[in-house]
Amino acid sequence: MESIDLFRHSSVLLLLVLPAALLLWTWNRGGRAVVLPFDHASGPSGAWTRFFLRLFESLPALLLATVILLLAGPQGWEAPRSKRVLTNIQFCVDVSGSMLAKFGDGDRYDASMAAINKFLDYRTGDAFGLTFFGNSVLHWVPVTTDISAFRCAPPFMHPGKLPGWFNGTEIGKALTACRKVLLEREEGDRMIVLVTDGYSSDLGGGNDETIARQLAADNIVIYSVHIADGAIPDPIIRLTSMTGGEAFMPEDTDALARVFERIDKMQLSRMEKSQAEATDRLEPWCLAGLALVAVSLLALFGLRYTPW
Repeated sequence: MESIDLFRHSSVLLLLVLPAALLLWTWNRGGRAVVLPFDHASGPSGAWTRFFLRLFESLPALLLATVILLLAGPQGWEAPRSKRVLTNIQFCVDVSGSMLAKFGDGDRYDASMAAINKFLDYRTGDAFGLTFFGNSVLHWVPVTTDISAFRCAPPFMHPGKLPGWFNGTEIGKALTACRKVLLEREEGDRMIVLVTDGYSSDLGGGNDETIARQLAADNIVIYSVHIADGAIPDPIIRLTSMTGGEAFMPEDTDALARVFERIDKMQLSRMEKSQAEATDRLEPWCLAGLALVAVSLLALFGLRYTPW
């Protein structure tokens, strides 16, 4: 509930002594009687007439008080509002040579990028980044709410057009690079969607658990889409489970689309209440001032003292 309960320049309120003094003078001054031949005749006292005349003569003082209140800057506390918490989603896409294998009507890379572009439509209001990796890592799109660059990425980073140093698969290196990118985002939740079809040698020797612990400590959740035949490698399963995510293995393009839909439902948008803020509340005082001006103008048509 909104209420007016403070002023930006409270010292200005000291000027309210002026309209108060003017009101006191209006109601306590002597009358402006005019001597007429029938002054001593019996008749009504005119008490009600004097009351309404002084009431309308008080309007300029009330209008002055309204102006002083406006100059003091009336404010009120806004009720806390619920707002959607931004989710920073980093796509980590494998572009090694094996991503050229047939999948649906195209290859694994084409199917993955098509599913990612569709996923963007589910998550309106989130921020997205795009990283490609093989034996090297390339951050193609920085984390941003402007997703236009995602639409243009597939032709440029197709595995068939890349140099030889992207042919291998180093998932550990890629996830570490994505972690650094997400840590630069101070606001919102963090999530990595890993799309790969291979086994990574740099996750052996317990390195998978080390990376998973680092990501979990930074509140980064990993979801993995293993777009290949065969079982999901154990290091990928450990990485996702330890960070609170899950690994999926779509069997065809329809299943791939459903995987991204499921990720969207699992990682729901979070709402939080913002802190109450003081904002200007000029409207009620402006309306009061306009009303006083209107009544004062109407009073000038007849409700005033006349010496004749």
